[in-house]
Amino acid sequence: MTQIENPILRGFHPDPSICRVGEDYYIATSTFEWYPGVQISHSRDLVNWRTLSQPLRRAEQLDLRGNPDSCGVWAPALSYADGMFWLIYTDVKRLDGNFKDAHNYLVTAPSIEGPWSDPVYLNSSGFDPSLFRDADGKKYLVNMVWNHLATMGNSDRRGAPFFAGILLQEYSVEEARLVGEITNIYPGTDLGLTEAPHLFSKNGYYYLITAEGGTGYEHAVTYARSKDLRGPYETHPNKHLLTVRDNDASALQRTGHGQYVELPDGTPWHTYLCTRPLKGRRSQMGRESGIARCEWREDGWLYLANGGMEPSPVEDAPALEPHPWPDVPARFDFTKLTELPPQLQWLRSPDKARLFELREDALRLFGRESIGAWFEQALVAARQTEWVCSAETELAFQPDSYQQMAGLVAYYNRTQFHYLAMTMDPDTGGRALTILSCADWPEGRLTYPVGELIALPDQGTVRMRLEIDHADLRFFYAVGEGDFQSIGPVLDASILSDEGVRGEQSNFTGNFVGVAAQDLTGRAKAADFAYLEVKNG
Repeated sequence: MTQIENPILRGFHPDPSICRVGEDYYIATSTFEWYPGVQISHSRDLVNWRTLSQPLRRAEQLDLRGNPDSCGVWAPALSYADGMFWLIYTDVKRLDGNFKDAHNYLVTAPSIEGPWSDPVYLNSSGFDPSLFRDADGKKYLVNMVWNHLATMGNSDRRGAPFFAGILLQEYSVEEARLVGEITNIYPGTDLGLTEAPHLFSKNGYYYLITAEGGTGYEHAVTYARSKDLRGPYETHPNKHLLTVRDNDASALQRTGHGQYVELPDGTPWHTYLCTRPLKGRRSQMGRESGIARCEWREDGWLYLANGGMEPSPVEDAPALEPHPWPDVPARFDFTKLTELPPQLQWLRSPDKARLFELREDALRLFGRESIGAWFEQALVAARQTEWVCSAETELAFQPDSYQQMAGLVAYYNRTQFHYLAMTMDPDTGGRALTILSCADWPEGRLTYPVGELIALPDQGTVRMRLEIDHADLRFFYAVGEGDFQSIGPVLDASILSDEGVRGEQSNFTGNFVGVAAQDLTGRAKAADFAYLEVKNG
């Protein structure tokens, strides 16, 4: 029997919102500061998935310049109704402190591939919004509500004073705005940090899905139900549909935040996010997406079909026609591309022409601000999806200042990266290699594992390579067509993770490997990359 291996979406794919349209299944996942916004994956059999698109591609829809790390697009919700796709998303502008500044929007499209509309602003009361269509055609928005006054002691829920319940309000399609009464329909359980609401109706009940426990190792999916849309909602007899919070030995950790879907024959399934941490709880691939077979029982509640609350790493596939997709080539040959494929993303800016262009002979990056900058950073990269991973590129670059650099990077965020960079030696004026590493929050101070700059010939291309093997990362370089030689010591790849420096309750993305360029003089020095080859597993 064909089996589903979890996670089904490997590498950084958190907060899976699933939507079935006929025989097609779509999952929308969060992209945070990565651009374009929202990752949509597609399957026809729940086994084989492909990266389809990123709908938020223009400034009118999304501009993340200035957004701090792990802000940006949180928890999109994808649905289909009235012949249209409806995509709800949050743009979070602030992470630290008592405030979040989370703005919620709606875009629509006649096809999953677009064109996607300009956004309709909804509200800013909290994050993780989702749209529900009732049987009478009316639509309702639910989102968690953020309580910035929590530190005044007005909540006794354990560890969760900022999370103040789930709000519901009607959305008027005709007026393109929220209308009517705002109701707090569910406070959550004693696990707290109640977020990620989704609603659906079945057998005379409204079922409310939430995530609880935070997106770390206490994470869970919680169910509640009511005969009345506005409540009160009673909580599942087990509280949670799924969680591994009590099993440190599970191969999948941090499971939570998912959505319900039915197959054409009525079989229930449920998505969830998860991680595959190293020993010591570090997850370089970030939060990924899994799926679990479920069952309805006589009490009218949903349960995992395996009889427990821990989702299975392997599930028997449903009886759907197998539909594999063509393999994605490991090598992105920039001399043959007219646009970047959806497997490659950049950071924050909708104005990609200021960051890069595809030429006949290369991907040209224009050096902008420093690595880790929150406004204009020229960096194009792909997700690390397995514990063993390599990346390779060929660089043509002629720096004329030590403030100019370009190269190959393993990048998590502003304070977590390893970067093999070509620059100019300020003493000799010649080209040279160095490694810039950072594992220092919040200051972001660099270390230089190579020590002295490594001299390079004045002309010619340089190939660069990195290899990740679990917690070890090594860099290599080759001049022209010469052999690769190692550079620098073995580096700690585990810092490129949610837990690596700041912690999993504040870091929400995953490791990317790719190419980058900076020009701190402001002259936008160009760096040309012939290809990027990324091998996972």
